[in-house]
Amino acid sequence: MQSKISSLMRAYSRFLADTKSLAFKDYDALHQWSIDNQAAFWESITQFFKLDFDTPFQEVYVPATPFWKAKWFTGAQLSYAHHVLRNATPAQPAIIHQNETSEGVEISWQQLIAKTHALQQQLKTLGVVKGDVVVCYGINSPETVAAFLATNALGAIWSSCSPDFGTDAVCERFAQLSPKVLFAHQQYAYGGKVFDISAKIKTISDSIGAIQNTLLLDDHLNFDDAPVTINQIHFESVSFSDPIWVLFSSGTTGKPKAIVHGTGHMLLEHLKSLALHQDVRIGERYFWYSTTGWMMWNYALGSLLCGATLCLYSGAPTYPNADRLWQFAHKSSINHFGGGAVYFQQQVASPSPFITQNDFSFLKTIGSTGSPMSAAVCRGLQALFPSAQVISLSGGTDVCTAFVGGHPDLPVIPGEIQCKMLGAAINVWDNDAKEVVQTAGELVLTQPFLSMPIYFVNDPEYKRYAASYFSKYASVWHHGDWAAITATKGVVIYGRSDATLNRSGVRIGTSELYNALSRLEAVEDALVVHLQNEQMDQLLLFIQAHEAVAIAVIKQHIRKSCSPRHVPDAIYTTPEIPYTISGKKVEIPIKRILMGEKPEAVISSYALRNPSAIDWYVDFTKKLR
Repeated sequence: MQSKISSLMRAYSRFLADTKSLAFKDYDALHQWSIDNQAAFWESITQFFKLDFDTPFQEVYVPATPFWKAKWFTGAQLSYAHHVLRNATPAQPAIIHQNETSEGVEISWQQLIAKTHALQQQLKTLGVVKGDVVVCYGINSPETVAAFLATNALGAIWSSCSPDFGTDAVCERFAQLSPKVLFAHQQYAYGGKVFDISAKIKTISDSIGAIQNTLLLDDHLNFDDAPVTINQIHFESVSFSDPIWVLFSSGTTGKPKAIVHGTGHMLLEHLKSLALHQDVRIGERYFWYSTTGWMMWNYALGSLLCGATLCLYSGAPTYPNADRLWQFAHKSSINHFGGGAVYFQQQVASPSPFITQNDFSFLKTIGSTGSPMSAAVCRGLQALFPSAQVISLSGGTDVCTAFVGGHPDLPVIPGEIQCKMLGAAINVWDNDAKEVVQTAGELVLTQPFLSMPIYFVNDPEYKRYAASYFSKYASVWHHGDWAAITATKGVVIYGRSDATLNRSGVRIGTSELYNALSRLEAVEDALVVHLQNEQMDQLLLFIQAHEAVAIAVIKQHIRKSCSPRHVPDAIYTTPEIPYTISGKKVEIPIKRILMGEKPEAVISSYALRNPSAIDWYVDFTKKLR
């Protein structure tokens, strides 16, 4: 649906008209201006959101080849934490937190300031200074947010993993950073069970020699109204491109990449993305189901930059019942509700009576990411929540944002993402580096962009960086998504380009099959791989089924929903589909295992949410041969 009231995107357009005499006939024209005039565009964003620079910038944007040498806001200094806490107001809570047993605890801005100050004092006592690394092995909770703000306000660098990560996975990540301090929760609850991870915390601390001290966040669960003012928090000024946090790639096929993002880069990017593209406003309530190990946790912090209330949930999304998150949304009057596409697929497949029997008219947006959302799921959500605009985002950990996403004033076409986002020079190329329109190809960015990582850890010559994004097309960023730009200027993401299926020379995105299968009630989940070399050419489909379903029925459904070319050569029933910890299907490693490679050579079990699921595919490979 379209916005019923004037959006922040419209307010920004009026701002450009009033202050710069710029007028655009439509969003496409505005987007084109934003990429043709990146310096003017990003400067206007700092003005529209009234950024506080401690030291002013000299040049906004200095383009360069290779892209990573581009400069942004040279000379500028600022503080991310200051831009969060400057929004403090007694009129609304800063955070609302719920877990599997609580019914929503409100944390005031005053309490958040006091807790941030207390944790900052502890970090100071431990000698943490600008440029040090502080890591967190904790849950998605208010004290974790305060720990981040305390760290950031000192100019230190943050990184986090959620407690569902095993010790090997955590150590493989954190050891790359040589952290000085470890924040951790000793206990967490998931699925009705309480887990004590004290031994895991000790193993991590003992294994990483750089860690000098461990601070337990369990000691900071209580928030009080201590008479602390924002002026008592020390906000260390950092350069615009100094690191803010380190995120990690999944590590399913090798050592996780330690991806470093810039402070001012994330500040501006997230203000633009959440306020303009999702219309997140002062006083609204923003929720995205996530853990501290997924980039959406960092992204959701941007709602605090917008002056919104950040809503957090820790625990299983469907415990003690399938309505748990919707109950949270209803009780807390959440305006922006986000989660993974798989979660929404499940909700649409079995609509909850709680949703249909209660008023959710306060919902403005429902946001989805993690994997492509099918047209059917989009339509299902629109039917369940007619007041909400259903938006899809696509970007990733590498950029900690989205390239393509929502727009409050554009129509939602099920199966498409509404638009290219401002400042992102999105294009789709074929293998010959030629632009293709309304045809699937490789998603590329043809100009440097603000949310690019500033560097990888332990990659001083940018060799791994270049190999990750510039190996296919040397002159542009190759993101690795198989996509198409539609006639309506929307974007369709078909899946990862290295997982696409090649049938008789035609490439097919895996999401096309998954979307079709999502409409079969008997099919709970699925995984498709294409085994192709000189000896074989087979498209295999693995399904996890609720009930017995005839192979012929599945093939006929795929043929009717997609095309004869999409029909697999063989379909097998599997007990479980393997996923990474961040919730992505493990397509490429399974393909490599089925092609005969050793499991230990292609996948790290501790990077998986359900590592035992791999065993079935290993056994299947033996039978296949």
